Order: sequence, then C-alpha cells, then structure tokens
Amino acid sequence: MKVKVSTVAFSKNKYLVDELLQHFPLAEVNADGVRIPDDQLPGFFSGAEGIIVGLEKISDQLLDQLPDLRIIAKYGVGLDNIDAVACKERGIKIGWTGGVNKRSVAEMALGFILALCRNLYTTSNQLKTLVWNKSGGVQLSGKTIGIIGVGHIGKDLVSLLKPFGCNILVNDIIDIKDFVENHGLHSVSKDEIYRKADIISIHTPLTNETENLITKEVFACMKPTAYLINTARGGIVNEADLKHALQNGLIAGAALDVYRNEPPDDAGLLSCPELICTPHTGGNAYEAVVAMGLSAISHLVEYNTNKLS
Repeated sequence: MKVKVSTVAFSKNKYLVDELLQHFPLAEVNADGVRIPDDQLPGFFSGAEGIIVGLEKISDQLLDQLPDLRIIAKYGVGLDNIDAVACKERGIKIGWTGGVNKRSVAEMALGFILALCRNLYTTSNQLKTLVWNKSGGVQLSGKTIGIIGVGHIGKDLVSLLKPFGCNILVNDIIDIKDFVENHGLHSVSKDEIYRKADIISIHTPLTNETENLITKEVFACMKPTAYLINTARGGIVNEADLKHALQNGLIAGAALDVYRNEPPDDAGLLSCPELICTPHTGGNAYEAVVAMGLSAISHLVEYNTNKLS
C-alpha cells in the first residue's frame, strides 16, 4: 500500500518514520518540515492509498482529486478537519483513536491555570526587562473551575485538579451523570459556568454548535478576575471579542494554544500582556507525539492486513 504523511510532527520524528517504514518501505513523509498549503495537498497525496494527516483540511474537493485513496489515518484527536460524509460516500475509511494525547493537553491546561493564577508569565516577562513586580497572584487551591466539554481531556483535567481541592463545574452535551457523581463535580449550564467560575477551560470539539461559543456576551458575564483557557480548537473563541475583553479589563487574562487561523496573525491579540499564547503544542509532548503516531500507523497496518487477507 502506498502511504504518504503530511503532518510535520510525525515526519520530523525519526522513531515514527522508522516504524512506518518497517511496515510500508515506500512511504513518503513531509521532509520539508513545514505545513503543506491546502492547494498543494492534491499533488503531495497523489497516488496514495493511505495517508496520515494532522490538521490538514480533508475536504470533498480534495477527495475528488485523490481517486486512489482508501484510508485516512488521523494523527491526533478531533475529526473536524475531515469531511466524514464525503469519505463515507467514497468508501474511504477513517482510522482514529480518541484520547491518545489527553494527558499532554490536560497537563498544558493545568500549566496555563497555574501560570495565570500565580502571575508567573507576566512577572517573568517583566523581570526580563528589569521590572521587579512582587505580585504573586492567587492560589489555585479552592477556586471554582469551569470545564466545558468533559471528554477524554476534560476528564483527565479533573483528575489533575483533584489535589487542589477546587470546586469543579462541568458542562457537556452528553450524559456524564455517573462521572459527575463519582468525582464530586457539579453539572451546570454554560451560563452558570460563565458567571461563577474563576477559571474556564474549554475542551469541546469544533462544531456548528461550538463555533464562536465564547463571544463578547460571554465575557460580559464573566468575573473581571476570571481567566479563560482554550486548548481545544481556535474557532470556539471569538478572537476579536477576546482581544476587546483583555484590552478593556472584562477578564483578568487568558491562555490560547489554538487559533482560528494557524499560525495566527493578529499582533494586537498576541501582544496583550494578559494573554499567554503558544503555537498549538498542547498535544505535542514527546510521549503524546509517539502515541499518536503509533496509533495512526496501527490503523494503516490493520487496514492493509485486512485488505490482503
């Protein structure tokens, strides 16, 4: 089976590339180390029966140009970039394993929470310019945390927060009654989370229902001392409204690892001193990179084995 890999993180990892070549000796990876533009994907994937993709947009129009394609293996989690309906119509299988990078993202969310609460990011940047700011922020212990989206990552964040004795409010569209009861959580509406939480962490997929979920109306409801964290998908938070909220003190700060356009180009937002911004690395801890890569390879191997048997 002819295999091609577009995602940069996989292609730069020698262990994963070597493992892939053990199963598919003629596999091609993205050796340039930069994300392939959408208009170049048809050429890169041409002739491939199996592909490994990260955040590349696999659209109906792209699939029209890939008549040989039989399976898409997802490196990472979240399928919002893959047109599942178009794949089904063409008989193209999607190989995906949920939660494979959950600890990596949950740890980043916890790191953001601690950095914002204890003023670590701001005072560190100030000290590099010889500003001696002794403001130590507030303790995380005992604070009210709102988690919107209680899937693999949201659940893992709950476990990481347990030692801090936080009051945890959760919201999800699926039934999480048993999880809530077993972990002493409070299942509430999003509006209650917006009003009551000291820190809000987003862990939902990007769908028609969650796009622009967090807007100026939400920021107006939040405490002026509250923090917002998004390690899920960029389109969930309206970035223009977040910039206005930060610049006008509607909330105390925010942390973003994801953006509507990546890389982002809104210098006004990125330069806000109250914003911690990272380049979509939440799921990129080394252990997570390996786990996601091996998962993607396993889907290709399983498909190829079944095809040959």
